[in-house]
Amino acid sequence: MVTGPLTTGVATLCHEIVTKISSDAGGQVRQIGDRLHDPLRVAIAGRLKAGKSTLVNALIGRRVAPTAAGECTRVVTRFRYGPADRINVVTRDGERRSLPLDEDGMVPARLGVPAARVAYVDVTLTSDRLRQLTVVDTPGLASTDGAGSARAEEAVGIDADSAGEITAAEAVVYVFTQAVRADDIRALEAFHAASARLATSPINAIGVLGKVDTLAGGADDPWPIAGPLAEGQARLLARTVGDVVPVAALLAETAEAGRLTAADRDALAKLATLPAAELTLLLASADLFRNRPAPVGAEQRDRLLTRLDLYGIGFACAQLAAEPRLGTGELVRRLLAASGFERLRDTVDRTFRWRCDAIKAGWALTRLDRLAGFSADPRARTVIRDALESALRDPAYHRLRLLDAAQRAANGTVPLPPRWEQELIRLATSDDPRWILDLPQAGPGELAAAAISAAGRWRAYAVDGAGPAQARIAQVAHRGFHLLAQEVRR
Repeated sequence: MVTGPLTTGVATLCHEIVTKISSDAGGQVRQIGDRLHDPLRVAIAGRLKAGKSTLVNALIGRRVAPTAAGECTRVVTRFRYGPADRINVVTRDGERRSLPLDEDGMVPARLGVPAARVAYVDVTLTSDRLRQLTVVDTPGLASTDGAGSARAEEAVGIDADSAGEITAAEAVVYVFTQAVRADDIRALEAFHAASARLATSPINAIGVLGKVDTLAGGADDPWPIAGPLAEGQARLLARTVGDVVPVAALLAETAEAGRLTAADRDALAKLATLPAAELTLLLASADLFRNRPAPVGAEQRDRLLTRLDLYGIGFACAQLAAEPRLGTGELVRRLLAASGFERLRDTVDRTFRWRCDAIKAGWALTRLDRLAGFSADPRARTVIRDALESALRDPAYHRLRLLDAAQRAANGTVPLPPRWEQELIRLATSDDPRWILDLPQAGPGELAAAAISAAGRWRAYAVDGAGPAQARIAQVAHRGFHLLAQEVRR
């Protein structure tokens, strides 16, 4: 669906261009316009075994993406909304082969086609969460010392078609584990190279510190470690992602996909009756949990490990020991809160969905601009360029110039002082004048005066103290704050 006034306008622009040109460029413009009606596409990226597929399942609210290594984890898999659950394996030569979900409701481990022949797997699901967001699960990137992008592509089997599917995403979630190491950064660089250098910045990318439940060992509370570690990652990756959110993805998947049953709750309640010292020893390692005598059978214990791991089991037992009559539903809600997933969902909403209109419109205009530059049809180039120039003269589209300026500042292409950079990002990514101007209680008069003052500051910076690149950005911000002042006065 079209997400807002900017995408509506760009979709109309694409339609007008198509009526004037009939070459291959017209077909490409039509495809760009069609994409504007789709939900925002978010790629989940990261290293091998970082927990990407588990996070995908939590975002979707169903356990459908396989988490064990197999053919399907070595190819791009796109999850989107559809009227029925369906899998299509799309090969590099354009063939589509339909498959059913397996008996557990998941994408089958074997696709019936060699992974090297698969461009991507297209999965449609009836999940309401996918009405506004299409999720792309990417292969994990292996990284080895000194590995270049070609070797990284070979290691994970990213061919040109799969890379093109990744590039089509408008936003990215990077998943890390533990501290960000040098090879993590190289893996991200390999991802950029394999995906035709998808342009990401703090505007349209966030990070996830995954598997936080494994940081402390056993059933110990990982959050005193996870919080500072995520903050350190956020500082290290400030030019790449807008935030780094710590998440225990396994707990989130179990809670969001409804994988904890009443029988599981009862098994946990039995474990919660053990003496504290005995339970602590039982939860010291997975081997001890499986093999030591306990009031719960071995099969049930294995099931709990696959759904909660040691931290989740310990957390659930503590809740049930304190409140023995705690029901399954409330226990699941507390496990979800303990996973950190609700903060991630809020961050995704704030970073992606709230900016969806500008992100998608900016994506489309960028591709139209590229098409105008590379099309072999002179008339098509002229028509597209004239349409773009006409659209960008409209004050409504100044938001896109702001977004481009904020992207350049946020990714370090055009460095700005931190305070100026943050003000520009707020101006580009929000339509709330109180948030933009950092005046949460201000009335219209105070907001208009503050916007005019900000415009003056940016104008002064443009003419005194800024380099040529900074001056161009400052002029964009200057006009943006003047337009904001006009809106506040209406």
